[in-house]
Amino acid sequence: MSGLDRFAERFPGPRRIRRGATLTLVFASVLVTGAATGSWSDAADDGRNEPPPSVRSDALAAPEGDADTAEEAADTAEEAADAAAEAMADGKSGKDAAEEAVSRSGDRWGSVYSPGEFQEFEKALDGAYTGVGLWARRAADGHIEVSKVQQDGPAERAGIREGDRLRSIDGKHVKGRPVTEVLSLLRGGRAGTPVVLGLERGTRAWREKLHRARLSTDSVRVTEASDGAVVIKVDAFTKGSGEAVRTAVREAPEGAGILLDLRGNSGGLVSEAVTATSALVDGGLVATYDVRGEQKALHAERGGDTDRPVVALVDGGTMSAAELLTGALQDRGRAVVVGSRTFGKGSVQMPSRLPDGSVAELTVGHYRTPSGRAVDGRGITPDLEAEDGAEKRAETVLTGLGPPS
Repeated sequence: MSGLDRFAERFPGPRRIRRGATLTLVFASVLVTGAATGSWSDAADDGRNEPPPSVRSDALAAPEGDADTAEEAADTAEEAADAAAEAMADGKSGKDAAEEAVSRSGDRWGSVYSPGEFQEFEKALDGAYTGVGLWARRAADGHIEVSKVQQDGPAERAGIREGDRLRSIDGKHVKGRPVTEVLSLLRGGRAGTPVVLGLERGTRAWREKLHRARLSTDSVRVTEASDGAVVIKVDAFTKGSGEAVRTAVREAPEGAGILLDLRGNSGGLVSEAVTATSALVDGGLVATYDVRGEQKALHAERGGDTDRPVVALVDGGTMSAAELLTGALQDRGRAVVVGSRTFGKGSVQMPSRLPDGSVAELTVGHYRTPSGRAVDGRGITPDLEAEDGAEKRAETVLTGLGPPS
């Protein structure tokens, strides 16, 4: 059972938030056309493996400022609950009042979701969702741009392409909004409901009316490169994706290298990213994280394939759980990372149930790679930077690595 499932069991109905109450730890990520919430798996955090000798001791020290971050989140959660309760008493929207309180907090990843939106996010982690088939990211200038379009989805059929800018959704301007909030607007509603997008491509600006559809995602695809290497493309860490990676590695031809393509992977379930890491390492540390002053660690399972050469291919759309996997493989010398700097989403969120049943998700801490590197706001720098022709460069590097001696 996922952390989100446990959250739903513990909090079946609206209730008052208690200051400092500890709910389920999550690693918020942007999945498909919505802001999905990735759970920190209890099973992955059993402490059965000691950190490898190369890990510096400071990797196990509490990241500076996380205790303050957690306290600020508790304050914001209480303010959001108060605002929601007061608004409800006045016959107004508790969710809208809570959103305003969260917005004032300055939490970049803080968001408030209706019960229906939160339920949809959970479904997205199962590989199915209701939306228009868009992935999105924030550009350096604050604009929201399309990072990927799902094949045969409503957006692709309407001619929307990667790189198009998303200006508005149903008349609401989206520049400067958190990506999670923007994509929740795309996901809202049932299959068949309309949504009007304001778009921009170069000098052209136009509006497009789409109808949401029930879509499924095949988050892991396995192909063979021209030189015989196995290419494992992971779009998101939904349920079962980690085991799919492990199966692909196990079934790869003897001596074949692995090209792990994480471009555009916006994250997901951390437990799945840990399982994927376990496919390529023999136990050991994957990441550390701190919540409310308590330091914890995520460890890989023993028995992974350590003989094949591995190249991880990343870009600016590689986020959160995908960065956790990339950082672990890079720090431990298990993969050469090729591409462009990753997004830099390395924060931990915690969901809180509000009086009206909506859910506030607030940042309470950050994670670090095995060597102690912080990722949030920094991203991961590839060993070999390449943008145009990055996949071909990655294949060339993989060929040059050959089997380990």
